[in-house]
Amino acid sequence: MSHSQGLIRTARIAVFAVALFMTAFVLACGGSSEEAAPSPTLAPIESVSPESTAPLLDDETDDEAPAGEPELSSYPLPAGSRPHDVAPAADGGVWYAAQGAGQLGWLDPDTGETRQIALGPGSRPHGVIVGPDGAPWITDGGLNAIVRVDPDTDEVTVFALPADRPNANLNTAAFDGNGRLWFTGQNGIYGRLDPASGEMAVFDAPRGTGPYGIASTPEGDIYYASLAGSY
Repeated sequence: MSHSQGLIRTARIAVFAVALFMTAFVLACGGSSEEAAPSPTLAPIESVSPESTAPLLDDETDDEAPAGEPELSSYPLPAGSRPHDVAPAADGGVWYAAQGAGQLGWLDPDTGETRQIALGPGSRPHGVIVGPDGAPWITDGGLNAIVRVDPDTDEVTVFALPADRPNANLNTAAFDGNGRLWFTGQNGIYGRLDPASGEMAVFDAPRGTGPYGIASTPEGDIYYASLAGSY
């Protein structure tokens, strides 16, 4: 036998030994080499029944979250609300933009009670924040306006954008250090409203469409993020 024939024979023996070992291993594990691995089973997600009219409060369940873990309470809202943004109300409640209903909603987290305030025909509220005056301020894409709701009387005040700025697709708002409200419009604008005088200024975004989220720093400076512009 030549040297090369010896190497070939040795390689064949090694391959056969590996195959024999793998077969024995699969049989020992109780499976077949042709069987697919079982898919993982996902645990069902607990949810609140749509018919429920009260919040799921912590004292209504026997299970307690481990120390340091967040506890979740779920609050059903009126049908068709389609809530978008939320903001803590000065009275301990929660304001929410009921975009599907064209209304501003208020939730009592202790009882689950809600009330909703109509903002006007065609309203599509997006963002809601609470201003220095304690009132909720809404960016309303349907009305193409900034809207203020009096938290005591539910009176609605509409600050419409200039006529030459239609369909701004208003998104979110923030107050600066001087009490002025800044806002974004995803169709390519950002703007500023002085609540004291009602004066409004609207500016073209430097890179076109996309202005979306906006926030104020502790010093009162304003930053916004452009979703479509990626800056």
